Amino acid sequence: MTAHLGDAGIAIGASGARGALCEISRDERADRTRELLAEAVDASPERRAEIIESVVLLNVRVADAVAMRFRDSGCPMDDLRQTAYEGLVKAVQRYDPGAAEDLLTYAVPTIKGEVQRHLRDRIKMVRPPRRIQELSARIQAATSHLTEDLGREPSAGEICDYLAMAREEYEHVLLATAQLSCDSLDRPLTGDDGAGTVGDLVPQEHVDEALVTVESRTILQPALRRLSERERRIIYLRFFEGRTQVEIAKELGISQANVAKILDRVMRRLRASMVEA
Repeated sequence: MTAHLGDAGIAIGASGARGALCEISRDERADRTRELLAEAVDASPERRAEIIESVVLLNVRVADAVAMRFRDSGCPMDDLRQTAYEGLVKAVQRYDPGAAEDLLTYAVPTIKGEVQRHLRDRIKMVRPPRRIQELSARIQAATSHLTEDLGREPSAGEICDYLAMAREEYEHVLLATAQLSCDSLDRPLTGDDGAGTVGDLVPQEHVDEALVTVESRTILQPALRRLSERERRIIYLRFFEGRTQVEIAKELGISQANVAKILDRVMRRLRASMVEA
């Protein structure tokens, strides 16, 4: 596949220059990106256009990774990639080194927003009847309410009982709206603990794990910097060194209960940061 990025005049192919980028490490790519963007500040219009193309090609796999997060949206992957590439070009063209510490901090949310707008526009083109929309809203509200009450995702039967809705009607609404939203890869397969998530069913053999997680890393970095020194230390000990809460409490001279409270508070803040991004 070759994607042509609109007015930017950049073509991204599956081989050639793009294939050669697979040999570049993430650190090398970041260093080269910084060098090019620094040069672009005082470059002539012609040279700046060349630099933008080089930066886009260097970071195209990041756009691929963002597009992959929406692969279950019902939208063809070629369309998702094309939209993500366009978002990457816009991000590179608009990037201001003085406003963001690195390109990806700005580019990843921009690419994600571009893909989400594309999906919203697609949904508007395939809008179900008003009655189906209203029933879908009732189902979503009931699912949220029951999830809070039960502490797990409710079954179809529990939702139907709660809404006094026939199972056939419930399934009809789900079928009519199935392609209009992205299902979370973190959604449990069943209500049982340890049963796995939807993401566990997705083949991973062709996925670059470092790139798939780049969005999460980029979004979390600013949030982590806003933590206190003690909070960052606890996060490091718990998730990077694998320490238990008791071990962390002994090292910091606080109670295990305090460690648990701090971890809970910090994790809520980090999750909120990812949802808001």
